[in-house]
Amino acid sequence: MKKLGIIGYGWLGNHIAERLKNQYEIFATTTTESKLEDLKSKGYSANLVSFSDEADPEMKEWKAASDLDAIIITIPFSGIRGAQISMKDRQENMLKFLGDYKGQLFLMSSTGVYPQEEKEFVEEDQPAAYVESESFLTERFPKANVLRSAGLMGGERLLKNYHISGLDQLVNHIHYADICSVVEKMLENQSESKVYNVVAPIHPNKEEVINAQKDLPYEGERTTMGRTISPAKLIDELDFEFQYPDPRYFHVNFENNPE
Repeated sequence: MKKLGIIGYGWLGNHIAERLKNQYEIFATTTTESKLEDLKSKGYSANLVSFSDEADPEMKEWKAASDLDAIIITIPFSGIRGAQISMKDRQENMLKFLGDYKGQLFLMSSTGVYPQEEKEFVEEDQPAAYVESESFLTERFPKANVLRSAGLMGGERLLKNYHISGLDQLVNHIHYADICSVVEKMLENQSESKVYNVVAPIHPNKEEVINAQKDLPYEGERTTMGRTISPAKLIDELDFEFQYPDPRYFHVNFENNPE
């Protein structure tokens, strides 16, 4: 069985592992003792590792890395909403941990790398080489894939469950099931050096999404003006079909939902 590493086993890492655990032996890192025991109880190989914002002279190369077929990094390397806050020490700690890893590599980035402007953004608008939170990895590992995910939703994460402002703003969201499908397909394809926006292709405004999730009608006018992120490149190159293309229906448990 192939081996998959997940660095930073959180909410998304858990969903990815659940999807792929029958195809891959799972190796993961976590920052808490309690989660370490939980991971081991699931049959995963787990290590307690923290990636500090300060240089860690004790950071060693991940012993398991040389045996892994692929590694997915889910730890953030940018500030809130993608603000380009330098995290050079955290980046250096990660590079030390990866060592001279030779397998397939994924960095989970964010659509927050794009400016807050009312237009549709594509990957070429912000090349990874000019994004500090991505280039630190792609410079060392040119074959690394960068997945710029939109707002992570699905399951208990629904817009209606949060205190939301700016209800007329268009959303850029993604259901975790579709992220898992993208990763699964790229693993199968042995994809390298790809940068993709992982975003649901439909962009309703926040009020539309909340009303749909509360089973309420939407009385406002549908706007097409706003900041949107395009998944066209992902759809074209991977021949990808979204299971959840419309954030208004992220709460619907479709029959082919892998949960």
